[in-house]
Amino acid sequence: MPGIIGKKIGMTSLFTADGKYTPVTLIQAGPCVVTQVKTVETDGYAAVQLGYGDKKLKRVTKAQAGHFQKANTTPKKKIAEFDVEGANFNLGDIVDANLFLVGEFVDVVGTSKGKGFQGVVKRHNFAGVGGQTHGQHNRARHPGSIGACSWPSRVFKGMRMAGRMGGNRVKIQNLTVVRVITEKNLIVVSGSIPGAKNSYVLIEK
Repeated sequence: MPGIIGKKIGMTSLFTADGKYTPVTLIQAGPCVVTQVKTVETDGYAAVQLGYGDKKLKRVTKAQAGHFQKANTTPKKKIAEFDVEGANFNLGDIVDANLFLVGEFVDVVGTSKGKGFQGVVKRHNFAGVGGQTHGQHNRARHPGSIGACSWPSRVFKGMRMAGRMGGNRVKIQNLTVVRVITEKNLIVVSGSIPGAKNSYVLIEK
């Protein structure tokens, strides 16, 4: 299996064997249930659909309830697909933290925290106007001019301006698996990952 669905627990820190202080993130990796197996013959591509987190039966449609019933499992809150080539999986199989080994690299995909409407200094790291001299006192964090002159007489697409920030799909690559706590289905990865606490993430091998 190339990946698993998990939940971000939070951040902490620890010391490695050589005494190095390392910030780490705890992720609840599964357990996930195989809810669908897609093949080239039936679907045009090979993939495995995983479900994570129980959901009340009254919260799903009849079609969704039947879909999960085929896998002999309860409705799931989060569903994701992972491309699989040449691997054998059956409906109802369990995938958990035993998938990972200490020292291997993983990529983590999540949704970044929503920041709301932000200015250009926070959103695009603009420096702002230096100082408050030369007759101006309230333009330090403004973007300044956004256009040219009589040609092209317009603002180009993609101009960095103020607007909504965050809430985007973000992938952090090459994080090291520092520890695997199989009895609690926890994995500890180096560094930070996108998203708030208790948000869903995809861990890709």
